[in-house]
Amino acid sequence: MLKNLLSKALIVTTTQLTMILISVATVFLVLIIVAILKMYKLKAENKKLMQTNAFKDYEDSGEDTPSGHLYGDN
Repeated sequence: MLKNLLSKALIVTTTQLTMILISVATVFLVLIIVAILKMYKLKAENKKLMQTNAFKDYEDSGEDTPSGHLYGDN
């Protein structure tokens, strides 16, 4: 009897499965849309920062970036 009750509890109809899949797909679609919007926002901010005078001053100053070697340029 317990085995029969357990097997009936695990049965999922096609309608229930369809609703679950639609809800999961909707959640992922929302996450993808948020990521795309954030990407465009960051791209616009990056473009604005590249046009500022601070970046141009650093670029024009001719300062070399550090080589990253711990003991100098031996």
